[in-house]
Amino acid sequence: MKAAVLYSENKIVYEDIEIEACKADEVKIKVMAAGICGSDTHKMTSKWKYSLPAIMGHEFSGYIVEKGENVTNYEIGDRVLGVPFEPCHKCEYCLRGQFSLCEDYGMIGAKSFGAFAEYVNVKASNVLPIGEMDFEEAAMVEPLSVALHGILGLEPRIGDVVAVFGAGTIGMLAIEWLKIAGAKEIIAIDISEEKLKEAKDRGCDKVINPLKEDLQSKINEYTNNLGVDIAIECAGSKITQEQCLLITRKKGKVGYLGIAYSDVHLSEKAFENIFRRELTLKGFWNSYSAPFPGEEWRTSIDFINKGKINVKELISHRFSLEDTQKAFNLMINREESYGKVMIKPNVE
Repeated sequence: MKAAVLYSENKIVYEDIEIEACKADEVKIKVMAAGICGSDTHKMTSKWKYSLPAIMGHEFSGYIVEKGENVTNYEIGDRVLGVPFEPCHKCEYCLRGQFSLCEDYGMIGAKSFGAFAEYVNVKASNVLPIGEMDFEEAAMVEPLSVALHGILGLEPRIGDVVAVFGAGTIGMLAIEWLKIAGAKEIIAIDISEEKLKEAKDRGCDKVINPLKEDLQSKINEYTNNLGVDIAIECAGSKITQEQCLLITRKKGKVGYLGIAYSDVHLSEKAFENIFRRELTLKGFWNSYSAPFPGEEWRTSIDFINKGKINVKELISHRFSLEDTQKAFNLMINREESYGKVMIKPNVE
């Protein structure tokens, strides 16, 4: 089969590799759509280390074309998505149903070959039917579930004022869930005017560009000097990771969904706000709960199929498998503004 193989820093080779047979508990998926995650770009630039050569791609969907002898709940031709996280099901956290915290997990597209290939083998327990949605929508379920995992953990109340830092894919999807959860006012914060316009178009009440406006002054203006009820960090920036603590009201909540790519140093004011304002800080990793893969995944599939949430509009670019390197160049070099970038390994 053809695959986009990562051999070294920012070097992907489109080449033939051997197709592995399915194990007894696996299915083989013909990949129809695979999204590029922001974390993939960091793997490309060696900020995250994985064994090489590697095939990335953990947001994907397609057809089942082969199944192992022990697989009884799926048939050839079924339209499915892959769940990339492979918990051990044995550690203390797995036994509690807290799968995101598994101490010995596998990960498709990181610890094993992923979906930037024509085919990928997946355990049958890591497959879900997608119903009527198309394959691109199905490849968006993984990031949609990540956003929902955070929203469920923060428990927003009807009438809350919420600030979302970072209007990328996860931030935009968090905004969608916040609207459904009943947030009274959603404030998007980003340094891209294009992304802020998109956030406004998707239902944000207010937008702030901290490069052009004083963030705290605008938050005070919008909240009668109280601060927001919830701040959600989706940008993965040490600047915004601190700013969350500066704009949240007393007894408010701060949720961290963005990954820390460097040390985070807090000012005296930001640190003091944690205890003087009695803030609740929560971190959210992955998107999994019990029964595996969790309500996040099943709810996301249900809401897309019922037309209650639109993920297709977030897809800005589509590339063939052969052009995977070009897709990464677009993102890493920021050649133009982009949303979710899709790789299409097989053309229908």
